[in-house]
Amino acid sequence: MNDSKTLISGKNSALTDGDFTQADEPMALWETWFAEAKKSEPADPNAMAVATVDADGLPNLRMVLLKGVDARGFVFYTNTESQKGRELGAHPKAALLFHWKSLTRQVRIRGAVERVSDEEADAYFATRPKLSQIGAWASQQSRPLETRMAFEKAIAVTTAKYAVSSVPRPAYWTGFRVVPTVMEFWHDRAFRLHDRIEFRRADIGAAWAKQRLYP
Repeated sequence: MNDSKTLISGKNSALTDGDFTQADEPMALWETWFAEAKKSEPADPNAMAVATVDADGLPNLRMVLLKGVDARGFVFYTNTESQKGRELGAHPKAALLFHWKSLTRQVRIRGAVERVSDEEADAYFATRPKLSQIGAWASQQSRPLETRMAFEKAIAVTTAKYAVSSVPRPAYWTGFRVVPTVMEFWHDRAFRLHDRIEFRRADIGAAWAKQRLYP
């Protein structure tokens, strides 16, 4: 992901060349794996699955793009009135999954969810292509759409409205940060003798505890 923040130093940088299970801290290991995925994945190494739950406790899962990461957590952006936006508003917890097939690796992340600040959302929105900004206004995400033509009309109306001006961020469009309390790293090995380690912490700011898991 070109616009993610690189915040961790080179600590543990050699672990993926040897035994990554010796890592003592998950964020540096994640950054190392992500850097390698950006070199080997043919498309969207920042793609991740986001799981939420609805009012009945039924899970929902969809792919989104990671748009920021730092010591606080993993950020993606969406319409707060969309299905996932409503579910995160009601139940601010989520799970993420990164799967990098080219590296035969995956990372699972679980934690509480918080909204990014308005300043952070404004700054990111300003970097988006204008047509993507217009789409954020024109799309009533997750709600019924009568015809494709109705959507294209909404895009045309919004395009005309902001033809000679910048596009402001809609109040209902913002970022969500998943603050991890569990991070699990899995790497394929022959005959299902995979390596799998899990980091857990009791709360934000607490020390991480690590254990190896059976694959």
